[in-house]
Amino acid sequence: MTDAPKGAPLRATIIGAGGLGGPIALSLGAAGLELVIVDPDEVELSNLHRQLLHFTPDVGVPKAESAAAKLRFLNPDIVIEPYQVRLEPANAGALVEGQDLVVDCSDAFATRYAVNAACCAARVPLVEAGVSGFTGLVMSVRPGETACYRCAFPAEPADAPGCAEAGVLGPAAGVVGSLQALEALRLLGGVEGALLDGFLQIDLLGAAFVRVRTTRRPGCPDCGAL
Repeated sequence: MTDAPKGAPLRATIIGAGGLGGPIALSLGAAGLELVIVDPDEVELSNLHRQLLHFTPDVGVPKAESAAAKLRFLNPDIVIEPYQVRLEPANAGALVEGQDLVVDCSDAFATRYAVNAACCAARVPLVEAGVSGFTGLVMSVRPGETACYRCAFPAEPADAPGCAEAGVLGPAAGVVGSLQALEALRLLGGVEGALLDGFLQIDLLGAAFVRVRTTRRPGCPDCGAL
């Protein structure tokens, strides 16, 4: 965790203000964290069944701005910086540097790998998650200490369907997002049992939760030299 002045609020960057980002932002905002919210997209009508921070009047509004507006109603005392940008290798470092935690709620493997690389370079803890259909995944990373996302998944799966193809149920996004939010608070609070050196595989159709162990790879291009 990045050292901060005594008494200063903790800081977190949330990548994505959609189905997973909503529960995360609500939990961290209610806890009083300073938040950076990053999302390149605008609210669409098709988002509303699973993205609980956005409502019908928000259609066409940047998701980062829409999310920030709701969080200011929830907790007017917190600092929120919304950015309507796509996180890419060129800007990832600036978006994660100096944060106490990064929570990746994106739905693209390229973004996940860029976030992971930036967090490893800056040694900022990361909580990664994904959801598709009835399934999901949650994983925590302490760079230089535990397996990173690329250690667990060295390459993007060739046949992995996107959200548009597989679909995302609103309750599934809510469950996985809530678990990711819980993991974020657990990491920030130093609570034992965090999903380090492993990830939680979630099957909501069969109501099954499996914890899969992982280990650091010495040759990992993101964390191998840490």
